[in-house]
Amino acid sequence: MNSEIINEKISTTVNSQSKISVEERVRFLKNLKSEIKLNEEDIYEALDLDLKKPRFETFATEIGFLLNEIELFIKKLRSWSKPKGIRSALINFPSKDYIIFEPYGKVLVISPWNYPFQLALLPAMSAFAAGNSVVLKPSEHTPNTSKLIKKIVEKVFPTELMSVIEGDSKTASKLLEKKWDYIFFTGSVKIGEIVAMAAAKNLTPYTLELGGKSPAIINKDIDLKLASKRIVWGKFLNSGQTCVAPDYLVAHKSIKGALIKELIKRIEKTLGKQLEKTEDFTAIVNEKNFNRLVGLINKNNLIYGGKYDKVKRYISPTIIDSPKMDEEIMKDEIFGPILPVLSFEKIEDIDNIITKNPNPLALYVFSNNKKFNEIIINRYPFGGGAVNDTIVHLANSRLPFGGIGSSGIGSYHGKASFELFSHKKSIVRRYTWFDNNLRYTPYKNKLSLVRKIMKYLG
Repeated sequence: MNSEIINEKISTTVNSQSKISVEERVRFLKNLKSEIKLNEEDIYEALDLDLKKPRFETFATEIGFLLNEIELFIKKLRSWSKPKGIRSALINFPSKDYIIFEPYGKVLVISPWNYPFQLALLPAMSAFAAGNSVVLKPSEHTPNTSKLIKKIVEKVFPTELMSVIEGDSKTASKLLEKKWDYIFFTGSVKIGEIVAMAAAKNLTPYTLELGGKSPAIINKDIDLKLASKRIVWGKFLNSGQTCVAPDYLVAHKSIKGALIKELIKRIEKTLGKQLEKTEDFTAIVNEKNFNRLVGLINKNNLIYGGKYDKVKRYISPTIIDSPKMDEEIMKDEIFGPILPVLSFEKIEDIDNIITKNPNPLALYVFSNNKKFNEIIINRYPFGGGAVNDTIVHLANSRLPFGGIGSSGIGSYHGKASFELFSHKKSIVRRYTWFDNNLRYTPYKNKLSLVRKIMKYLG
């Protein structure tokens, strides 16, 4: 898309600060909900064409997830939008202190391909609900879904409130050259750095939802059958193309072999020994990522899987035994159905693995030992996670979702999304029936009293 078209699109998207009422926003959200439901079959078709995504996963992780968030906003937006009263400072007596939630203005949302429907419309919807106008750039790697998103948005929203600009990385670069009031990006660390640099030129606030190598630590005291069931689900959901999927396992040395056996049993029970015959496994998004993943499979320590079909872009669930930390598979996020399994005997062994990479987006620990769980959770910086399960922290809209350091900046979901896209304007309303003269000149003989007051207030 050329610069003239982009400029035209952006120019029609008004700075909507304080221009659209809460009631109007709720009305648009209801229309969006209805339109998504009307297009449900088209959504299934688009995601099948782009990713061969099973209908169950499409509904659970894309349609249903998004509809629940929209419904939450419809129910709560009026109360969230009201000024929030804050306890006043004694030194300002008498006063009334409160926070006003204001939209930033024009928001740019750049979304990824792995959950292309949900991860595009969720932040865009949230930004709009907070009162902003939105320009959404969906992923070019899932063109059918992007086209459908554009159709839905254009049906529900006037162009000046929300618009969709399709295009490749060049289009994204051109968009980032423009001045925005807020930028929300979901994707790789590499592109996240580019977004951050572009935002810095205009001192634009931004949120980065990135990724990283998210570990799952399995202690010797856990039910291996149940742990394997939950690990296999979390790892191979969306064929491993999930930013919070367990990237690798670190299992206690004494149970590592038994764990691998249970993992294989679970894979074959749920997906079958012949992957090409299952309808419950997502394809790899494109040839480039397919080739990258195949290149990570080291035949020397391959203990299960490793089969693939280039035409169908399928890679079977694959288990890699004890790769070295300097192998490519342990350097970058895998983002595919390949699962390395390493081992530990003591906490220091875990340190030597996890700290080799930047802060992960997620961390999972499987243990019935409360002390062990607390040590792991408190020992490592990470975005969020779970004890004795994987991915499920995303299911609770009351839990903010986001990374730390190189795994992300900022968090959203539920009320956190509304607050993310809102500027918090602090107001102190002073009353006029009393005025303390202590702060006014002359200051003579007032310092000791001020010291006492501030010590008391501290």
